[in-house]
Parts: sequence; structure tokens; C-alpha cells
Amino acid sequence: MERLNFQIEINTDAKKAYEVMLGPATFRQWTSVFNASSYYEGNWEKGSKMYFIGLNENSRKEGMVSKVLENIPNKYVSIEHQGYIEDDQEITDGEHVSWKGARENYIFEENNGVTTVTVELDTEQNFKEYFEKTYPEALQTLKMLAEVNNDE
Repeated sequence: MERLNFQIEINTDAKKAYEVMLGPATFRQWTSVFNASSYYEGNWEKGSKMYFIGLNENSRKEGMVSKVLENIPNKYVSIEHQGYIEDDQEITDGEHVSWKGARENYIFEENNGVTTVTVELDTEQNFKEYFEKTYPEALQTLKMLAEVNNDE
């Protein structure tokens, strides 16, 4: 497994960047580059199970089964991917889950009203090119959402 790093500077404070990244409505928007129907079920509390879900081409739910390892508001979130959902079943073992234990970390560092958001993502070689293309697009959308109405 390889760790990829993506980073973007957002002209807002860390609190707003964090809230936009994790809020249910805005999460759907910035992650739509991965799946147009992307959303999550669960909560961001440490130890919580999370489901990152979207609909496939047959309008069936699919996605990731994950656990929140850490959540320090406005600073750091760590997620461990534990399996996937297919046909409403959680699959957490077997050859198709060779990436089990992969981490996805979100780091928020604020300096003078500008927040650097860093994403650390463990991935297998066959998904590297996909994430290198899509994650920067997703972060651009996150930036746009977080900078809207920034005077509030």
C-alpha cells in the first residue's frame, strides 16, 4: 500500500474548513467527484462506524465500511477503512479487501486566517492514478464551498 498526500490552502479558518469538509450537505458536494450520489451514514465521533455510500450504475448502494480512529475538531480526523458494502452486505474479509486497514487522514492547519487542508490516503497501486486525478478536484470543490460567504 502507498500513502498519497494531497494539500490545498483555503481562505478561511480551520473551524469552517473542518465543518464544510465533514458536514452532511457539503460532504455530498465535495465528494461528488468520487460518486455523484456520495454521502455518509454515521457520525464523526472517535470509535464510530461510518459508511461512505453512493449508488452504482444499477442504483444499488455500495461503498466503504470505516471506523473513525480519531477526531480532534478543527485539527485532525483519522479514518480506517475496514471493508466495503455490496448489495447491502458488509464485506470485511477476503481477497477483495486486501486494502483493509488503509487510513484516510484529514489535517487542518490554520495560519493567519488561511487553512491548509492535507489529506493522507493509503491506497493500492491500481487506485493510485484514480485518486491522483480525483482528489485534487474534490479539494478544489471543498475550497470553493468553504470560501463562499466567508464573511459570516
